[in-house]
Amino acid sequence: MLEASNNNELPVIPGKRYFTIGEVSELCGVKPHVLRYWEQEFTQLKPVKRRGNRRYYQRHDVVLIREIRGLLYEQGFTIGGARQRLESDAKPEETAVDKKQMIKEMLAELAEIRALLV
Repeated sequence: MLEASNNNELPVIPGKRYFTIGEVSELCGVKPHVLRYWEQEFTQLKPVKRRGNRRYYQRHDVVLIREIRGLLYEQGFTIGGARQRLESDAKPEETAVDKKQMIKEMLAELAEIRALLV
């Protein structure tokens, strides 16, 4: 998910539950206004908003931001391309479940055919 080259230049994510936008900005090497913009562009990025509309990011949000940063800044993707890449990365899990289900159905059909032949 996150490439090793990104880990070398970015600080380690502390073991906290919530991070402020300033903390995430420092952890990910991205300015706060860019984070707010990315929230609009990437539907997967949804920090918790509390009183005064303050954003609190969770660990999975920070990892996602680092992945987005890697796609845009290091791999040269456009916003649209990075969005498609993230969406396609989420789909293989769904298709893997579909494939397993299809294999189970095929095995059941083959067992029925074998029973007819014997």
